[in-house]
Parts: sequence; C-alpha cells; structure tokens
Amino acid sequence: MKLFVLPLLLLIQLTIYAQTDKEKILQVEKNLVGTIQLTGETPWTIAERMAHYKIPGLSIAVIQNYKLIWAKGYGWANDSLKVPVTTQTLFQAASISKSLNGVGILKLVQDKKLDLYTDINTYLTSWHFPYDSLAKGKKITVANLLSHTAGLTVHGFAGYRQGTPLPTVIQILDGVKPANSAPVRSMYEPGIKSEYSGGGTTISQLIVMDVTHLPYADYMKKEVLQPLGMTASTFSQPPVDINPGLLATGYRGDGKPVEGNYHIYPEEAPAGLWTNPTDLAKYIIETQLAYEGKSAKVLNQATTTLRLTPYLDKSAALGVFIDLDSTGYFEHGGANEGFRCQYYGSLKDGNGVVVMVNSDNSSILPEVINSVSKVYGFKGLYHSTIKESVTVPDSVLQTYIGQYALSPTFIITIYKEGKVIYAQATRQGSFEMVPETQTKFFPREFPAYLEFTKDTTGKVNALILYQNGQQQEAKKIK
Repeated sequence: MKLFVLPLLLLIQLTIYAQTDKEKILQVEKNLVGTIQLTGETPWTIAERMAHYKIPGLSIAVIQNYKLIWAKGYGWANDSLKVPVTTQTLFQAASISKSLNGVGILKLVQDKKLDLYTDINTYLTSWHFPYDSLAKGKKITVANLLSHTAGLTVHGFAGYRQGTPLPTVIQILDGVKPANSAPVRSMYEPGIKSEYSGGGTTISQLIVMDVTHLPYADYMKKEVLQPLGMTASTFSQPPVDINPGLLATGYRGDGKPVEGNYHIYPEEAPAGLWTNPTDLAKYIIETQLAYEGKSAKVLNQATTTLRLTPYLDKSAALGVFIDLDSTGYFEHGGANEGFRCQYYGSLKDGNGVVVMVNSDNSSILPEVINSVSKVYGFKGLYHSTIKESVTVPDSVLQTYIGQYALSPTFIITIYKEGKVIYAQATRQGSFEMVPETQTKFFPREFPAYLEFTKDTTGKVNALILYQNGQQQEAKKIK
C-alpha cells in the first residue's frame, strides 16, 4: 500500500504547485500598473497594454528561490507572418549584452590572463587607444571600461541594416567608414565619474579578441554561454549559427517593422547578444548562487562579488548596475533598434524577473515588473505611486503641439491624439503626458515633468524638462 501512497501524494503536491503557478501567472497578466497610477485607476492586463503601446511580442521569465518557476511568450515574433512568441523565441538583448560581457572579462581576470587595474593598451595588440590631453595623463583600465568610468565617448550604437557593409571592431573604434558611429575617444580623465559608454565596452570586446586570439562570439560561447547552459543564445552578428525562424522581428514604436527585420550589431560586447528570458534566467540564477558560494560554473564567489560591487559610485559595477533598495538587485536594461528589455536579480533570496519585447516602446517593461513584484512579493522591486490629474481644455492642449529643441540634435516633439498629448524625444519612444496642472505634465513611465511656458504675448514658446533633480529649457522651434 505504501508503494502507492507516496507517488499519489507526490502527484497531488505537483498538481497543487502547477495550479498555484497557473493562478499566479493569471494574476501577473492582469495586474499591470505604471510607475505612476492615477487616482481611481484599475490595473491593466498584458494584452491591453501590448495593444495600447503597439507592441507585437513580449516574453517573460520569473525566478523564485533560485529557480525558474515559469516563462511565457505573448503576441507575435513576426506580426505579418503571424509567428507567435514562444519561450524559445530569441530577442536582441541590446545592452544586457554588457552583463554577459562582464562575466566573460572577469573569467579572464579569474584565470589571471587580465588585470582589472592595468592600462588597457597592455592587452591591446591589434589597436591601441590614442590617449590625448583630455585624459590628463591617467590610464584607462579594464575596470574603467566595465564600470563606465573611463571618461569615453559613444553612448550607444544604431546597428546596420542587413545587406549593408559591416565595419570591423577597429573601424568602429576609430569611427572609420563603414562605421556609422563616432570615434571612441576621451571626453575627460578616467576614474572621476560614471558616464555610460558603449564605446568603452567595445574596447573590452577587442581586448578579449587580442588576449584569447579567438573571435569574440566564439570565446563567449565556449567560456560563458555554454557553461551557463545558455545554449539557445549567441553573440554572433549576424546570427548565422541560429535557426532564422527563432529570431524575433524588431518593430518601431508605431508598430511598423524594422527594415530587414532587425539590425546587425558588430559591436557584440555592448549590444550583440541574441537570447530569451529563459536563458537570461540561467545567468541570473548562476550569478545568485555564485554570489553565495553555492556554484561556480564560470565565476567563483570572490570574482562574482567583485563583479557585483559598485566601482566608483553607488550603482555602476562591472557590467551590471546595483539597485540597493531593500534587499538589493543587480540589473541591466537594453535598447536596440526594434527591441527593448530589462532584467532584475535579487542579491538575496534568489528572486528575479526578465522581460523582453520586440518594439522600440519600453513603456510596458516597468508595468510588467511591477505586476510580477506585487504578485510574488519581491521586496524593493515594486515602484508605483498614485497621483491626481486635471482636465485641460482641448484648445489649450492644441497650443502645446510642436517641436522643442534641447540641443541641435535632441528634439522633443509634442503631438496630440484625441484629447491626449504625447512627447517623443529624438530616437526614443513616445510617452503619454498626463496633466497635473494646466501647464505641467508628467509621463506615466518614469519620474519627470514637462512644463510649458509662454512669452509676454501669451504664446507658448518653450518647455522646461525636470528630471533627475535638474531642469533644462527647450525652445519651441516649430
């Protein structure tokens, strides 16, 4: 009789767990709230917000107690062909690539093939960084590159349309055609503050190649992706080693596809990873276990602790950012042409979440993360406040429409749909602006304000952007 009791009890237990997961998935799917909620507003569903933001496809993975407890895809990997998003669908991870690059670089440090605090030109053999007077005689280290403290130019990259010539890494670093980005050079001396630089991460890509004498993607596959169990992922650009049917098509904020379906990123270390939330969950879990000394598939506890320790300020560590709210999280987001993503992993208790979309619109990401953190009780990860809004007459909203220049290359466009105005900055998604007063508006997705000002004749002539404790004036140009 006992032989039957144990399997029966196990079956009942597994059924309860499965049912609990199903119920929690449903809760996550219908409890989306933004960074800001309006008084009396009820939560949204994933389907509602995907439609609202014109997001074709979305993929989620949820981690609890050091385990991937569920992953699920929504919508379309390719809208026109009606290819559904599954847990196997691959998205461009964009700047999340920097986190895995950090693992790869720290593996070389752990193996004593690199020193974090030595001049990068010690390891660069195919190219040397051209120091000038802006560096003030200080040398850039590998730690500077990973923590964005090298004082370097080039924030990010636009990638290349399929079928167009691709630059080499050296051409990218020197800004030589066919590279479409500026040269990676000093803005100021290294080691004084954090200034995000994908250009600096690209230098670390070349260091890997010069030290290992391997193509970057091959090194990362052998030493990082495969040991982590991320067998579906690749740094290859273009992704020739992947079934094309698994690659999601990227889409613009208006729902139109990126020309050629996606861009190619020879800047593999800062932007080249193709992956999915399930594979990224493996990286997060291994990081958490290694941090506690319970695993060492790639990095040991000491090296992992070093990787997760802020280098110069309170947030930028070596390829990751540290959110120290409550129990604390290591995290990174990403934005390539047609793709947006975000992950969080807790420094304690083994919790985490990954969200990826094939859209330029990232607005749904914090809403999904809020829902997951609320349903699962992830401390310190729920960020939403309630605000009041007012009604602004249509005739007043109409006066705000136009273009406002923060700089010659950074334009904020204000446009109107129905009785709502939206703000869209150069090369960014659009955001609904909610009126707090007749002249002051805030976005739902992040803490900021826009306040419209008038000249002596009563005509709207500028807007003031309040964000991160600073204010900037943008003159109306059109």
